[in-house]
Amino acid sequence: MAVPQRRISKTRKRLRRTHFKLSVTGLVTCSNCGAMIKAHHVCPNCGYYAGKQVLDKNGKLVSAEQAKKEAASGKKSANK
Repeated sequence: MAVPQRRISKTRKRLRRTHFKLSVTGLVTCSNCGAMIKAHHVCPNCGYYAGKQVLDKNGKLVSAEQAKKEAASGKKSANK
């Protein structure tokens, strides 16, 4: 069984472990609500991704047809 001949000093041990560290994930702000989210992920707070609503309030996927209908209804109400 291998046993070290001498004790490793604190400095030498710490120099060896300089690359052994955690990395921070890439966080960005959501363009819709301003929350901090992972880059290229759907916002868990508002359900938007790339300026489009992908998830509704219940966490279910919003289909493309529903999104078009909601956008059209929003435009109609804005014109009145």
